[in-house]
Amino acid sequence: MINKSMCSSGVVKENKLVYKVKATHFADETADTDKNRYGIGAGIGVRPGSFRVDGFRKSFMADVEAPSVRPPEAITIAIHRVRGLKGQKGDVVNTTIRVEFGEKTIGESPKVDCTLDSSAEFNYNATLNCTYDDPIALDEIANRPVVLTFIEVLPKEKRQKEEKTILLGQCTVDLLPLLKGETTQKYTLVINSLPGSPLEQIPPDFSRPEVDVTISVNDALLDESQLNDGNLFAITMESLYSPPDSWTQTGQQYHFVATLPIPVSGEKEFTLVYPSGQLKPPIDKELPNKQKKWAIPGSAQGPSQYINDSFISTSPIEDEDGDFKEKEDREHRSYAESEKNRVCWNTERRCYLEASAIKNFQDSVAKCRLWPVEIFRIPQASAGKGKKGRHYKEDHDASISFHGVAFVDLAPLLYPGVSKIHGAYKVYAYTDHLLNEKTGGKRKTGLAEEASKVAFNLLNRNSTSPSPKKGAKDEKKDLKKGRPGSNAQVRGDESGALLANRQSPRSSFGKLKEVTQAQKSDTASEYDQQVPVNTEGQQYVDCKSYIKLEFALTRPLVPKRPPEELARRVAEYIPPRPMFPKRTDGATRAVEDYHNQVATVANLILDEFRELFSDEIKEGENETAGLLESRRHKLIYQLNSSGKYFAFKEQLKHSVVKIVREKYLKTTTFEDRQEFQTFLSELYVYLIDQMHVSLGSVLALEDQPPIPKPLTDSAQLKHFAREAEVNENFALAERYYQERIARDKLDADSWFDYGTYCLYVNDVTKAEECFKECISLDQKHIYGLLLYGVVCTMTEKNELAETFFEAATCVNPKSILAWTMLGLYYDAVSNEIGAEMAYMEANKLNNQAAVSAAKDVREDEVDKEKEEKKDSVAEPPEPLPDADTAQDPELIPSSEGGLSVPGPPPELIIPTPTSAANSAKSSQRNNHEKRPSVLKKPGAPSQMKGKEQGSSIHQSRPTSTQKSQHDTPQPTDENLEDMPLREPTPVPTWSVYMQAVDWLLEVKAVPFTERALAHELLLPTGGPTAAYYIALAHLMLQKREFADAEENLKEALQLEHQNPDGWALKGHVKYLTGDLNTARECYERTLSFITDASEMHSIYLRLASIYLQEARFSEAKSTFLMACKRSPSCVSWLGVGIACYRLGELSEAEDALSEANILNNNDAEVWGYLSLVCLNTGRQLEAEQAYKYALKLNLDSEELIEEIKRKQEEVGFGNPQF
Repeated sequence: MINKSMCSSGVVKENKLVYKVKATHFADETADTDKNRYGIGAGIGVRPGSFRVDGFRKSFMADVEAPSVRPPEAITIAIHRVRGLKGQKGDVVNTTIRVEFGEKTIGESPKVDCTLDSSAEFNYNATLNCTYDDPIALDEIANRPVVLTFIEVLPKEKRQKEEKTILLGQCTVDLLPLLKGETTQKYTLVINSLPGSPLEQIPPDFSRPEVDVTISVNDALLDESQLNDGNLFAITMESLYSPPDSWTQTGQQYHFVATLPIPVSGEKEFTLVYPSGQLKPPIDKELPNKQKKWAIPGSAQGPSQYINDSFISTSPIEDEDGDFKEKEDREHRSYAESEKNRVCWNTERRCYLEASAIKNFQDSVAKCRLWPVEIFRIPQASAGKGKKGRHYKEDHDASISFHGVAFVDLAPLLYPGVSKIHGAYKVYAYTDHLLNEKTGGKRKTGLAEEASKVAFNLLNRNSTSPSPKKGAKDEKKDLKKGRPGSNAQVRGDESGALLANRQSPRSSFGKLKEVTQAQKSDTASEYDQQVPVNTEGQQYVDCKSYIKLEFALTRPLVPKRPPEELARRVAEYIPPRPMFPKRTDGATRAVEDYHNQVATVANLILDEFRELFSDEIKEGENETAGLLESRRHKLIYQLNSSGKYFAFKEQLKHSVVKIVREKYLKTTTFEDRQEFQTFLSELYVYLIDQMHVSLGSVLALEDQPPIPKPLTDSAQLKHFAREAEVNENFALAERYYQERIARDKLDADSWFDYGTYCLYVNDVTKAEECFKECISLDQKHIYGLLLYGVVCTMTEKNELAETFFEAATCVNPKSILAWTMLGLYYDAVSNEIGAEMAYMEANKLNNQAAVSAAKDVREDEVDKEKEEKKDSVAEPPEPLPDADTAQDPELIPSSEGGLSVPGPPPELIIPTPTSAANSAKSSQRNNHEKRPSVLKKPGAPSQMKGKEQGSSIHQSRPTSTQKSQHDTPQPTDENLEDMPLREPTPVPTWSVYMQAVDWLLEVKAVPFTERALAHELLLPTGGPTAAYYIALAHLMLQKREFADAEENLKEALQLEHQNPDGWALKGHVKYLTGDLNTARECYERTLSFITDASEMHSIYLRLASIYLQEARFSEAKSTFLMACKRSPSCVSWLGVGIACYRLGELSEAEDALSEANILNNNDAEVWGYLSLVCLNTGRQLEAEQAYKYALKLNLDSEELIEEIKRKQEEVGFGNPQF
């Protein structure tokens, strides 16, 4: 029979022949001894089936060389020194250290004397072997600590056979750094005292005992591919809050168990069990920084069960990923976590996931995003003996009660860059039907039956251990005999504490569960029948129970591209344009540079000359040759003495050097002096000639008039272009956009606006080029990045579009628009996980913006109140009232001076819930009438404050006549008004989709606008709002679908009859369809509202044009003037001129037409009416010039041309053909 030590080495020597075998091949012969097939040190051999040994029989197969496998790696736990130990007797403590991993002792140090004041050198090494090809072994390394137990050895007394020992303390060593690629890790650990230990007597102000430990391996446990492909998954089970009210601290006691599945290998799922939940009363408050416990602490006790420097993270409720995070749930959570019982685990279970397990996990989450976490309780076993104890165990294996289940949405782990989710998850009553429904049929039955057996065996290990443990003497014998195989091997049963599905011949912890299609039975017919009812589990739902969990990965499953990479890819697709054009050096360029420098120096010398002799030149003295020579000497002297001559020479030097190098190609020194002198002569002549050329082209006898600045700036040109778009004069609009670019080609905004126009006229190719130019000029132009992504989506360049959308979110991570646009893109490509992530981030930013806006409003109100108080204090006090005033009960001096009318007592004016609700409804109704902006919320804080006051008074709470379970003091009526009110959580006025729609309508991105409106329609807000219908009508108007636009406007005006935007859009629809009477009525109604519409300029222009067509010239004039006052343009001033001309106000008409001509001197209609004005005022020359310009600019109004000709024939001039 081959013994275990031979199998652990993987080599068998017999009859001088060497054969390589695999230890797991002998499972049938070694079933009684090898209980840890999946543990550390197992599975090292490589060639199964080499031969078989059975008693005295041997059979041999062909000696086939096996592939090389890396041998086991020894993990060294080096204990260097110990400080501050205190023993039971005397100052000198004779100490030994026991090193354990799991339930096995892997070493025990020699005895060393320690003192409280000095450090003791142990320098002891214990080793632990680890294989590489077994993910289960690596999982154990991640999940188990090495436990160091410090033992005091007392001297033998008389007639004492063995030494007496006392346990002093423990500490745990974390092996996790070795799975992160480290080869050495040093620790300085605090030694935690054990119950009854002398270390408990150390005063708190004294330093605690410490030990220096180093863990190391010769080579890294994981190679580069394993580090990159694998991952560490940590699941922290925190607490169950608001449990059923029937759970009490008295009577029968129970253990509370949580369990969930997790993949550890590619095709298998293991059941994780958290068996040690404890029911705690509310008086036992939780610490702010809760430390995590080891999932498998081994022999660790007391504080050593906690993981060093590992604490449960806390985050604001709004940043959580669970179920109970809405504002209406916060009061329940606050009450449940402070005033009710809770079940605490605070345990972290780490899992090592290899590449196949990660792939399996990702596929499982993608197919079914809800991950079940089951909760139940089992009774605590009493100390039974013999058959009674065994029967008690069997009865309790199936005693599962209060079976509940929470469904954790793990889809956020598939978001790019997300490596952790944390939140509170609602607990439901468990049924197989619910599990099957929530998991989409992927899971038919739960894990509670299997997990209860594991938990019961773990919690009652001493009485129901599957196999007897070795005694202390046997362990010491093994250590002395130097059999590391028996000590370094760790039994798989303890890992069943949290890893239930270990398969071992004599394991009582359940069998390995393979989640494959072959093992899943088709039980659909069971769910077609009546759904079972879980009455105990229903109490979770009634009490609104929830469990807090955390799932954390070392690296995200889906890596997020960093901003640097996105910026680099954007620069690769669209290279940034330099702010200044590149100048190529050449002979021509060198000469031009010399001309420019000469001109610059000449101007400087001329300025100096004018400064010196300006007075003499003004006096007009006769300039003689002697006077000119004298001035020249004075100028040269001034230039030399001031140092300007040297500065001018240096300024010219660089351009001269360029001419020598580029034109004459002289870059080396001259060897012949004669050749050098010849070259200098030629160069001098050339430079003098070029100097004269430059001076002749620059200097003039008279000063040139300065070039006048343009009368219109970029903003006005943009306004004119938008006006031309509204009037459907697309050629004029394009000319304005191109003029903006011609004035400043380096302005990214000009290219962006031109691109939006091209998108509006459906010229996608030109729009793409414009957005490229915009991004090349400004790589962080967020709107350019977004619209270029829109164009790429329209042209089906999805990968490129995703890059630019992500780049926009990196440019401004706080942009609600950027995240919403990214979500709309993911919707377009059917990426549900990505869209959910983007929308979640956008909604979070939207809520933060609402909170910030409400805070600003509150601060403004506080500042205003302070100013009012200062003003009231500064006012002089009022004189005391006379007798008549004092007797009048309606005139009572107020505390701030003046008189106040007495009102009802304070308790009578507290708003009721009904009044508060009504005020909230009116506030919501008023908010719908505003533009989509989260910053415009006037009055909201005061209304919400009143609502909060009402709710704080009338909410159901334990009354003062009833005492709570723990005699918690309740607020009385006297101090009720002194209690601070909880600030209400502000709610955004507009959803992220409506904010995106507002921008998309402006930039004419029709496909994304439709998608955003569809999302707005699906929001659970009680149906579409007036703002939705108005936006949809605006979109239909852009698409020229007037009938649909009119139907949507009808719905919008039914919801909000006084919405100015709705009436304005209805007027536009009627105007474009030719119904001028209805359009005029809609425009007039819009102007009659107190609140203006979002875009008033087009309303003024179209209403005034209707007035002109109806010959109501006075109304037309006033309406056009309102447009000129708000935003003057050529069209508005032309309208004023036409109205004044028809009214016979020729002087005002000429002024208005002149203003229009200044803003746009290429408008033929303006020149035509100017010709009419000149004809009526008898100015022949000006009338002819205006008429010629009108014809030259292709005046297309036949009526106006006929009117001009009739007037010309009437006055007898104005036409050059006469």
